[in-house]
Amino acid sequence: MNTVLIAELGENHYGRWDVCRGMVEEVAANGATVAKFQTYTANQFGPDHEWYDWFRGVEMPETVHFEMQQLCEELGITFLSSTFTRRSTDFLVDRMGLSALKLASSRIVDLELLAHVNDRAEQVQTVYLSTGGSTIDEIQGAVECLGAIENLSLLHCVSQYPTEDTNVNLLAIRAMQAAFPDIPIGYSDHSRGIAACLAAVALGATVLEKHFTYHTRMPGDDHQGALTPESLAELVRQVTRLETMLGREEKVPAPDEQKALSQLRGKMLEVDFDN
Repeated sequence: MNTVLIAELGENHYGRWDVCRGMVEEVAANGATVAKFQTYTANQFGPDHEWYDWFRGVEMPETVHFEMQQLCEELGITFLSSTFTRRSTDFLVDRMGLSALKLASSRIVDLELLAHVNDRAEQVQTVYLSTGGSTIDEIQGAVECLGAIENLSLLHCVSQYPTEDTNVNLLAIRAMQAAFPDIPIGYSDHSRGIAACLAAVALGATVLEKHFTYHTRMPGDDHQGALTPESLAELVRQVTRLETMLGREEKVPAPDEQKALSQLRGKMLEVDFDN
């Protein structure tokens, strides 16, 4: 499978690190190429934030970051995390040695953060930037801020959890491809099931990101549109098949067509229909 498949654990572990470890193991066993986390503390949102207590319960301690990074290495998948502040960026880059970062849709207009990430381009070669809730002009501003990043990917995204079918708007991928022809375009999916991910690959998405859970009926906004171990494995199978079926951008006879062409293109006899 050539498509980069990012399984977003996010907050779906509920702050239980034994559960988190099990989720990483499932992600690796079922074919994802990247396990993604979120690097923040509740205090970065401030004690008056309405979700402060929730963030306090699910924030991932530094020690767990290193444990999950080591586990990913042992399982042969990539550890990735979203950065939300300059300090979390420096932790991920300087302390953990990451060369790839994820920037959430909420940070696309945080030009100070984007500029700080760009300043670390010597260490950070790869950035995945989600674009939920943004316009082409806002994306353009972010791209300009990240001009030194060697491998930048833009992910179409809708910041609704779960995203209703009427809001998925996959054709935005084509609009982004037209606006940014030199930048790979991917898709960060919050819709139910895997249909949108498959359609995105058919439209040319090179990166897929989707939340991961044990069951889509677990409480929390990020579970209904998430992958389970079974649907992750099915997505990998279908994307692998789809990549084969997409072929190449030229119209020529397939090798197996050649055998039948002489018969298919043989001259037809002009006879009456009644005979």
